[in-house]
Amino acid sequence: MPPPRRSSRPGSALLLRLLSTATLWLVAACSADSPVDQAAAQESTPSASAGTEATPEPTPSTTSSAPPESEAGVAISAVGDVIMGATPELPPDDGRHLFDAVADRLFGDIVLGNLDQALTDVATSDKCGGDSSGCFAFRAPPWYAMVLDEAGFTVMNLANNHTHDFGDQGVLDTQAALSAAGLQYTGMPGQITWQDVGSLRVAIVGFAPYGWSQSLLDIPAAVQLVASADEEADLVLVTIHAGAEGVDYTHVRPGSEIFLGENRGDAVAFSHAVIDAGADAVLGAGPHVLRGMEWYRGRLIAYSMGNFLGYETLSNAGPAGIGGIVSLRLTSDGTWDGGSLVGTVMADPGVPQIDPAQQALAMVRVLSSADFGPCGVGISPTGTLGPPTC
Repeated sequence: MPPPRRSSRPGSALLLRLLSTATLWLVAACSADSPVDQAAAQESTPSASAGTEATPEPTPSTTSSAPPESEAGVAISAVGDVIMGATPELPPDDGRHLFDAVADRLFGDIVLGNLDQALTDVATSDKCGGDSSGCFAFRAPPWYAMVLDEAGFTVMNLANNHTHDFGDQGVLDTQAALSAAGLQYTGMPGQITWQDVGSLRVAIVGFAPYGWSQSLLDIPAAVQLVASADEEADLVLVTIHAGAEGVDYTHVRPGSEIFLGENRGDAVAFSHAVIDAGADAVLGAGPHVLRGMEWYRGRLIAYSMGNFLGYETLSNAGPAGIGGIVSLRLTSDGTWDGGSLVGTVMADPGVPQIDPAQQALAMVRVLSSADFGPCGVGISPTGTLGPPTC
């Protein structure tokens, strides 16, 4: 069994803290490449193999979350929306303790989150006009990438509606910050992110309905990109930012979702199409609430994993405050090998904690059955997912 992931990568919090804002600006400023070019550069260099952290002992209040081990497979953990604060409303101690209550659950060969903000010192945004209401632009200092690394993440999805809040420079700064912290990112146009796990090669591809990301709206192009990844990869993971937002949008419905005048995509048609093209799982975020999970051709679709962290930014009222950590293990050919859901809540002021009541389990169980019938993902009282029914 490979050593724990956090001990497999050199470096320390002190070393990364020394990466000043000026240094990250220099990295971005000295490059003539666009964010797309930066993504292509990352695509060409697969990461080093990642190990699997030892599974924590389950307790009745947290449920058992670790998928079973197999001789040749990949362990994945994923969460939904992550916002570490919005300058100047930032957490104390540079956010070092944001993930303390959940870090021992963020384990696996691949640990994925949706980074719903820019990591940049760019101070102005053209996104929202001076008299705008209901418009938000989120940024945190570049060194906050260190916080994600220390928490256990390996790759962050940038295909969403906030990565570009501070323009192209903000995107470049975010990419540079993540790379400097030893993290990968996905979601730029044409980007396939690679991670090697032992002898297996895993492709990770992110999509959102925005021009600065790989398009969720162009399903034929998405199919082509996923098929291209599948030709070279043992496993393909797709992550999406799709759907309307808020407590009124917990259900998944066929057809395109329109929200605030934007086409937020047809999550069902898209997810089915990319699985037909070779994807082995689809992991979603964006609606800021949990949604149901579906089995399709033996592959898991988690349409929305809900809010995970939203320091002084995201509502934690009712369903908006409930999220989850989705864990799964796939064999080398993509066959389901076990998985689980651990419920989380955002405690004031939006910090993730394991939910003693595990409200997410009942919520996702009900939504999955209501929206997908016999193809809805079953969830045991302890959070075990599956096995596939469709």
